[in-house]
Amino acid sequence: MKILVAPDAFKNSLSAKEAAAAIARGISRVLPDAQITILPMADGGEGTVDTLIGAAGGHIIKTYVSGPLMRKTRSFFGILADGHTAVIETAAASGISLLKKEEMNPLKTTTFGTGELMLEALKAKCTSIIVGLGGSATNDAGTGMARALGVKFFNKSGRLTGEGGGKLNEIENLDLSGLDARLKSTRIIAAADVTNPITGINGATKVFAPQKGASPSEVQQLETNMVHFSKIVKKQLGIDISNMPFGGAAGGLGAGLSVFTNAELKSGFDLLSENTKLEEKVIVADLIITGEGTIDRQTLFGKTPAGIARLSRKYHKPLVAFAGRIGENYLDLYSAGFTRIISICDSTFPEEVCLRRAAGFLEIAAEKMIREWIVSTDT
Repeated sequence: MKILVAPDAFKNSLSAKEAAAAIARGISRVLPDAQITILPMADGGEGTVDTLIGAAGGHIIKTYVSGPLMRKTRSFFGILADGHTAVIETAAASGISLLKKEEMNPLKTTTFGTGELMLEALKAKCTSIIVGLGGSATNDAGTGMARALGVKFFNKSGRLTGEGGGKLNEIENLDLSGLDARLKSTRIIAAADVTNPITGINGATKVFAPQKGASPSEVQQLETNMVHFSKIVKKQLGIDISNMPFGGAAGGLGAGLSVFTNAELKSGFDLLSENTKLEEKVIVADLIITGEGTIDRQTLFGKTPAGIARLSRKYHKPLVAFAGRIGENYLDLYSAGFTRIISICDSTFPEEVCLRRAAGFLEIAAEKMIREWIVSTDT
């Protein structure tokens, strides 16, 4: 039996590599002779650097940047084996995992550190930069990133505005004259983990800001600010970012990268699946297994399991997805190509236990699933 194991990371508990290894161990207990292909995946979030270096070769450079609240933070980026392509994770500089729960506040958090990582890539003489947009703690439309690269934002009084989504409503004038000149000869690719636009009912703020610590009233404030910023960009630069596909990724960083660095916005999953030859591996598999920390209706908006489901359905392959938590409206996913969706942690366990013991729970869940799979296929 040929089994493809291709999970994303389980946020705050397992990397994609660790999750894939746990699933493989569970399968091997039941089917020691199974041909298991392990392919840790990412969609622009955490693990993007490891996935692309694993596929194309390269090395990681460690550095320090300003974190989501402008504290000096350990970070990193990758340079692929070609020597001129950098891979950056927004999560590694402006990520929600860099904050304590009580610190989460998209009114204040900034993408400045992501811009600093881009500067480091430019210093390394990279002429192509892939920016993975998943896992951010921000809702600042990429203004922090733009500041790090030399853009200035002014209020009505001609003073510089501050960091964070809570300050977007103060921006009245944009000054791009100080933008780093090296960007003109650098190809920027923004690998988005979601397709959402920057504003509206399915926009960055209303869908994701609550997950980043915003209260209902703060969500409304952030949405108003984002609409204001969109109008300023359209007025001064002639670019309408309000409904830009992928523009809402990383709290609007996708749109910001497009406006200020002329970035190409792409599906992170499509970019990584092409580089890892995922489709070729799906074609020859008898069973495909994926997973991530939370699976719910939002999974359909560009997340790794949804991308794998499209390929599974295309080639009529059964797909099992494991999740640390199954959210609302997950039943919609079955019509998208999922065969089974399985929670790895019993609801009676506290969340901290599920996170701490995720590898063991995932291994047990994989073992149980494969035993049931054998019985169902034999009958």
